[in-house]
Amino acid sequence: MRYRRVAVIGASGFIGRYVVKRLAARGVVIAAIVRNVEAAKFLSPMGDVGQIARLSANLLDEAHLAAAIAGADAVVNLVGILHESGSQRFDAIHHRGPARLGALAAAAGVKHLVHISALGADPAAPSAYGRSKAEGEQALRASFPAATILRPSVVFGPEDSFFNRFATLAQFLPALPLIGGGKTRFQPVYVGDVADAVVAALDKPEAAGQTYELGGPRIYTFKELMEFILAETRRKRLLVPVPWAVARCQAALLEWLPNPPLTRDQVRSLERDNVVSPGARSFKDFGITPDAVEAIVPAYLDRYRRGGRLGNPHVVT
Repeated sequence: MRYRRVAVIGASGFIGRYVVKRLAARGVVIAAIVRNVEAAKFLSPMGDVGQIARLSANLLDEAHLAAAIAGADAVVNLVGILHESGSQRFDAIHHRGPARLGALAAAAGVKHLVHISALGADPAAPSAYGRSKAEGEQALRASFPAATILRPSVVFGPEDSFFNRFATLAQFLPALPLIGGGKTRFQPVYVGDVADAVVAALDKPEAAGQTYELGGPRIYTFKELMEFILAETRRKRLLVPVPWAVARCQAALLEWLPNPPLTRDQVRSLERDNVVSPGARSFKDFGITPDAVEAIVPAYLDRYRRGGRLGNPHVVT
C-alpha cells in the first residue's frame, strides 16, 4: 500500500461514507473532514477505535483545512454542491476550494490527491456548475499537477438525490416533467463503484495526473429513467414534455425554495448529455466492472410503493 494516513474531505457525504468504509477496511488511518462532527458520528463504527478521527474543517477555511490534512499521505476531495445557497457558491466550492486544497497539499508534502469532479466539467459548459467544475480542475492541476481527477455521471445509491427525489415526487404528483422532452442522455454510476475508483486511483501510480470519466454500463435518456422509476414504484403517472423556455421559467420560481427541486442552472446542465466520452480513461482502466441501475436501484425504490416494501406487488397506483 502506498499510503497509511488519508484525509477525506466531505467524509460524511453521499460518496464520502463509502470511501471511508473502504479505506477503513484496509486498515488506513482516516482524517474524516466534515462540517459537522456530531452529525458524522456514524462514520466512527466503520473502523477500529481511534482509526477514524472526525475533524471540523471545510474548503473555505484555509487554517483549519491545513491543520486537518497535516501528516496525511493522501487526500481525497469529495466536496461539491448542486445549487448555490448562502456562502455555498460554485466558484468558492468548485473552483477556489480545489485551488486552495492543491496548494496546501503540496506544501504539506501530500503524495497523492484524488479529486471528484463531474462529467459535465467543461470551460464552455452552458451551466455555471459545469464551468466551475472545469475551473476547479484547472486550478487544482496548477497547484498539484499529480492530482487524479474522477468525473462521474449521475451517481446512484440508497442515499442518492436523483432516483429518491423523483420517486418521492411520483408519490404526490399526477405527472412528472420531461424537461426538453426528456431526451438528455445519462450514464448513471453506482456510488460503491465510484468509491472503488477512488481507492484504485490511490493504489495505481499511473493514475497520477490523469482524468477518468466514470459511467455505468448503460446509457439512458431522462425519459427512460422516469419510466424505470414509475415501473419500480408501481405508479401510473403522466410524463409531460416541458419545453426548455418553460422549464427555465418554472426553475426561476423554484429557486426561491430552501432546497429547490430545480434551478435555472440545472436546466442549462440538462442541455448537454452526461455520458462518458469516446476514448476517455474509465472504469476499465482500474479493472472495475460497474454495476447496473437494474441491479441496485430496485432494492431501495420499493419503499416508495403504496404500502411500502410489503405492499401488494400487483397493485399499480
